[in-house]
Amino acid sequence: MSFTEQAVTFACAGETLLGILTVPEQPATVGVVIVVGGPQYRVGSHRQFLLLSRALAAAGYPAMRFDYRGMGDGTGELRDFETVNEDIAAAITAFQLNCPQVKRVVLWGLCDAASANLLYWDAAQDVRVSGLVLLNPWVRSEATLARAHIKHYYGQRLLQADFWWKLLSGKLGLGRAIGGFLTSLKSARREDNGTVREDALPFQKKMERGLGSFPGRILLILSGNDYTAKEFIGTLESNPVWAKAFTNPRTSRIDVENADHTFSTAEWRQQVEGATVAWLREVYDEAYPASQ
Repeated sequence: MSFTEQAVTFACAGETLLGILTVPEQPATVGVVIVVGGPQYRVGSHRQFLLLSRALAAAGYPAMRFDYRGMGDGTGELRDFETVNEDIAAAITAFQLNCPQVKRVVLWGLCDAASANLLYWDAAQDVRVSGLVLLNPWVRSEATLARAHIKHYYGQRLLQADFWWKLLSGKLGLGRAIGGFLTSLKSARREDNGTVREDALPFQKKMERGLGSFPGRILLILSGNDYTAKEFIGTLESNPVWAKAFTNPRTSRIDVENADHTFSTAEWRQQVEGATVAWLREVYDEAYPASQ
């Protein structure tokens, strides 16, 4: 399907943001707002967000990618993923204003943009948002990183011949290696279960709360060769709230074998594009046909 691209500017808390609308000739009533992980701007690593927008529009789904305040062509101070709720809200408003056919919005994000999407839902409970596409969500803490190292680094090292050769030849700093393992083990067991003020609540807990309250559909896409994805899987395995959310019928999961964190090859990017379009068709085409 043919499509057009258009730059739009819109206001956010006294600053000006820039978005790129990609709109098909016959737009569906569901559209995708691509939330950018940082620090980068609306094109994305390896032009991923630009290419994704065009793939979505070619399939009939309007899309908008945009710059946060302080990034790319957005004015104001640079912000991180924990402080972009106003930016996301403004982008959704601008998207629907400039593409009024869109009645339902899906937020799409990679890494800390996936985290930002859950944080946005937790804070705003925005009924315009009916779906989330989350790629390699960022949940890093001292404990999650340590668990990933124990499972995926130390476990693999024990199976490697060069590890045993260095050990038996005395070339391995055994004390240092054991010390590193014990430090990781201690960190992995460390959890803060005390009561924390809302303004001091870790972002992972806000993500967990948002995930538990989100009533819409979720697509989870994970890279097969990425520590951020492995940390996220560790969270699923150790946290009942996360596990429940990602094993219910409203959630779909796609694993892209061997892919790195940013899906840096054309093959991996096309798998992500195909999975996103297929999920949108499965979830929305029957529920929200273009004729509505």
